[in-house]
Amino acid sequence: MRAVRLLAVAGVLGLVLGTPAGADTRDPATDAVPAGARDIGRETLAADDGWAAADGGTTGGSTADDAHVFTVRTRAELVRALDGGSDTPKIIKVAGTIDANTSDSGRRLDCDDYATDGYDLRKYLAAYDPRTWGAAKPSGAQEEARQASAARQAERVELAVGSNTTIVGLGGKAVLKGASLQVEDADNVIVRNLELRDAYDCFPVWQPNTGGLGDWKSAYDNIWLRGATHVWIDHVTLSDKGHPDEDEPTYFGRNYLRHDGLLDITNASDLVTVSWSRFTDHDKAMLIGNGDTATGDRGKLRVTLHHNEFAGVVQRAPRVRFGQVHLYNNRYVVPEDAHDYRYSLGVSTESAVYAENNAFHTPGHVEVADLVKSWNGTALHQTGTLFNGYPVDLLAIHNAYNSGSERDLTADVGWTPVLHGEIDSARRADREVARDAGAGRLR
Repeated sequence: MRAVRLLAVAGVLGLVLGTPAGADTRDPATDAVPAGARDIGRETLAADDGWAAADGGTTGGSTADDAHVFTVRTRAELVRALDGGSDTPKIIKVAGTIDANTSDSGRRLDCDDYATDGYDLRKYLAAYDPRTWGAAKPSGAQEEARQASAARQAERVELAVGSNTTIVGLGGKAVLKGASLQVEDADNVIVRNLELRDAYDCFPVWQPNTGGLGDWKSAYDNIWLRGATHVWIDHVTLSDKGHPDEDEPTYFGRNYLRHDGLLDITNASDLVTVSWSRFTDHDKAMLIGNGDTATGDRGKLRVTLHHNEFAGVVQRAPRVRFGQVHLYNNRYVVPEDAHDYRYSLGVSTESAVYAENNAFHTPGHVEVADLVKSWNGTALHQTGTLFNGYPVDLLAIHNAYNSGSERDLTADVGWTPVLHGEIDSARRADREVARDAGAGRLR
């Protein structure tokens, strides 16, 4: 695994390579890290570790003074530490499980606690049944009540992360549940060693579609980068654990989705590295660029994804518009019974994906031609791909099997990555990612 460099500032403690994975040897009485122990809150991104290392690199809150180093165990403590998304350098250490759906006093909140103005799901379904309502956008009393109820939940679960912030999990079992970390117009942010699960939307909206059945749309990503720059996300685990969408009912012929993306990178975000993380058991995992007409994204959305695992993900791993995305040494696992699988790599408008040495495991019905999907895309560079242990050419197979339904892709994406460490073979990376990716596995 790539080593990280430590910023040499007063008070920074030494790195002990022998520290067990996920271990934290803080003094339980003071939450201080004793001399000689590894303090991941002070670690910064290595100089060559992907796009987030460009233009000065990513250091997060590593320069924070002692007054801005926090250990948080409740939502209220986390909110105070985040300080409304301020730019003050800060290190926030998450201990145990924090549930965003709690009151200021710590009482657990459920969907009924947020519902207001007479919102009722049964009434909502009756009001906007497409057989009687038609294809118009929902409006009127129940939609207004849904919006008011959704706003009450958003006030609880959307947490603003400001510039110069590091958020790390302590030990091997740090969990942020039900929250949506919003990194908006912020620079220099690090999130590491943390499990983020079940950003559950109590109030999905029905979106009719004149050309089809329509669909349910949910509000929250576990992490959403909007206009964010210099962001390093490392050793995190993101999932729907607790409320999988596959267990939700069907309304109007569509699954009543309660979750949006796991990690979305949009609105001209730039210089992002996502490493050694796990994206699991989810529909839409990662969107890079949120619209074909968002031309302000040109020249932005430069993202590196390496040594990540996408397991049980239906689609968007990632789907890319406009961005220059370096995708190397990642591991993909499609379960044998995953009949809802759609694709892994989405090549969309003006995207430039450079994929190297990635491994795919699909023991069921999924074929090589299913792995790549193109919407208005023109190019995909790929080398070193393994499919169930065998080398394949994703580009050639995509073009051979999808000609007529999708335009052929070329191999020239117009750029060559230079910011990266050693790129392992897909076979070796596959083993290492299976062992080391995700929260609680820092070595």
